[in-house]
Amino acid sequence: MSSSTIKYLGKRILISAVTLLVIVAVLFLMLKLMPGTPFNDEKLTETQKIALYEKYGLDQPIIVQFVTYIKNMMVGDFGISFGISRNQPVANLILPRIPISFGIGIAAVILGTIIGVTLGIYAAKHKNTKADTIATLFSVLGVSVPSFVVALLLLLLFGVQIPIFPVLFDTDNLLMSSILPVIALSFGVIANVGRFTRSEMIAVLSSDYVALAEAKGLDNKKVIRRHAIRNTLISVITILGPILVNLMTGSMVLEQIFSIPGLGSLLVKGITVNDHNVVLAVSFLYSLLYVGLMLIIDILYGIIDPRIRLGKGE
Repeated sequence: MSSSTIKYLGKRILISAVTLLVIVAVLFLMLKLMPGTPFNDEKLTETQKIALYEKYGLDQPIIVQFVTYIKNMMVGDFGISFGISRNQPVANLILPRIPISFGIGIAAVILGTIIGVTLGIYAAKHKNTKADTIATLFSVLGVSVPSFVVALLLLLLFGVQIPIFPVLFDTDNLLMSSILPVIALSFGVIANVGRFTRSEMIAVLSSDYVALAEAKGLDNKKVIRRHAIRNTLISVITILGPILVNLMTGSMVLEQIFSIPGLGSLLVKGITVNDHNVVLAVSFLYSLLYVGLMLIIDILYGIIDPRIRLGKGE
């Protein structure tokens, strides 16, 4: 590995670390400025509240609290819950919910990507036809209609009118309970990936190297399979990272609709009861996932294409 590559990697990692630190600082300050306290129980006297503040170090200056939180966070200690499950470590509340939220989000991305890429390629191959028009209309509809609207329609149709799937999420029946949420989340993915794939595929099909391959007598199907699709998918991969994170962060409403015990519902509950440690931990986890995915994509691009490093002055 060359020195320029090492320098590039080091710089990207440093920028990501600083970004996460700034995010945590902003979240920490915002939670401190929010109205209300973690101890809103009317049964508590002022003396008891003061004692609780002293016990958990909440009477210290904000900067002291922030430094202490960062030190504890570095060793995996996100504090304890003040409202949702009092005196229980926040990590114990988060860990069981991660597989559920991530599993549904990843499944929605996989399903949406497969269908979206297929529709995008088909629309590009049949440009300016009825099939292309229908695919374009579907993409516009998928981007315009929120996922929770799709979720409510699916729930009404296949949960109430035609009771095929359970209305409420059941951890003992994960497969059947996950189908409707996955379909609802994948609707937007299909639209975004399909639209992006179509535009990229059209650009690739009109490129010089595809024209050269066809001039050499290569079969049209082979040209599309070996050159067009491959180059299109490279571009599609770029948008999958942000889409995955956006699905997980945007699934909070869906988790409420289907009563899914995931991270989104935990975050909403933490905000409702002013459980600062829970809100901060879940928000940090989302931020870490987003920044981490962006870092991986950035590093891979820098390694694969050295022009990116040169373009940034490396």
